[in-house]
Amino acid sequence: MLSGNLINTGFTISCPHGGRVVPTAGAASGVRLDGLPVPAPSDTFVVTGCRHTVDRVPYPCVTVRWTPGPGDDAVRIDGAPVLLDTTSALCLSAALVPQGPPVVTPLSGRGVCAR
Repeated sequence: MLSGNLINTGFTISCPHGGRVVPTAGAASGVRLDGLPVPAPSDTFVVTGCRHTVDRVPYPCVTVRWTPGPGDDAVRIDGAPVLLDTTSALCLSAALVPQGPPVVTPLSGRGVCAR
């Protein structure tokens, strides 16, 4: 069973190191949930404030790449799958090195999809 909360720009999303994740483009469809734009997997998500280091050298997360899996496309906007808080994603460094999944904090009880 596919289920999860439909992500909108009101969600709190962070990288595993506490950086803030924000969609910077998209929501061009004009679709809103609770009055807030609904981003798509193809939108750009940037990370700010990541404090991750490797051997005391800053190596911050800078972007998030969402990867909808089989079945995640049950709900679509303008032909593209929506993002749920259960959709697979990875935070990436500037060198596109995976640094862990983002932490998605859903709005309580809103925008729930179940199939």
